[in-house]
Amino acid sequence: MQKVKAKKHLGQHFLKDLEIAKRIVDSLSLTSQYKKVMEVGPGMGVLTQYLVENKNYQTFAVEVDRESIGFLVDKFPILKGNIIYGDFLHIDLNDIIKKEPFAVIGNFPYNISSQILFKVLDYKDQIPEVVGMFQKEVAERIAARPGSKTYGITSVLLQAFYNIEYLFTVDEFVFDPPPKVKSAVIRLTRNETTQLNCDEKQFKTVVKLAFNQRRKTMRNSLKSLITNKIKENTVFNLRPEQLSVAQFVELTNMLM
Repeated sequence: MQKVKAKKHLGQHFLKDLEIAKRIVDSLSLTSQYKKVMEVGPGMGVLTQYLVENKNYQTFAVEVDRESIGFLVDKFPILKGNIIYGDFLHIDLNDIIKKEPFAVIGNFPYNISSQILFKVLDYKDQIPEVVGMFQKEVAERIAARPGSKTYGITSVLLQAFYNIEYLFTVDEFVFDPPPKVKSAVIRLTRNETTQLNCDEKQFKTVVKLAFNQRRKTMRNSLKSLITNKIKENTVFNLRPEQLSVAQFVELTNMLM
């Protein structure tokens, strides 16, 4: 079977280390909470081959590369009807999943990896778990805790609804073609938050405004939103990386 040619414009770097591939699939830990798993960008199926072995869930694959689609259809006849041609970022996932709980997994294309997670947030009440490969710096940023220099917008918005674990680092040479950076695998598991107890749109605005000027104190970065009534609150003396998700929620309510 002829290999699929990696396409730079799709951000494809095919994982070739089978031990790492199995380790990624085995990192799905909440399989009692869902019966369906959606793989994003399966490429030549290095993860897919281990996903389909597990009879505790049904595997779906979403792929935007037509060459990969042909390869996958030939290699995994068991997935007939479950390999979907389309852009994960622009399809209604419930056209595939039918509003059931499901997990998301993948060696995610680095050029859209953060966007994939923001898409996950749109389906957060259906997605209890995500396991994915990211550029190492992006993975560290997503998993960063308050007080870290890498803690930022993606950290806060994702950690509002998910617990995030940095699982392991992956070297460049296990990919074809090898990327110029190291990679990492992280796991997101849904936390108990059903709603933020604040206006979510305003919450996002506050978080983004704060980190867009992360070297400034909250008083300076949010000055357009602060009223005289609250301007002396000590929280405004802090910088954004010092605030937890809960503090950003309190701050959002304060600014309403």
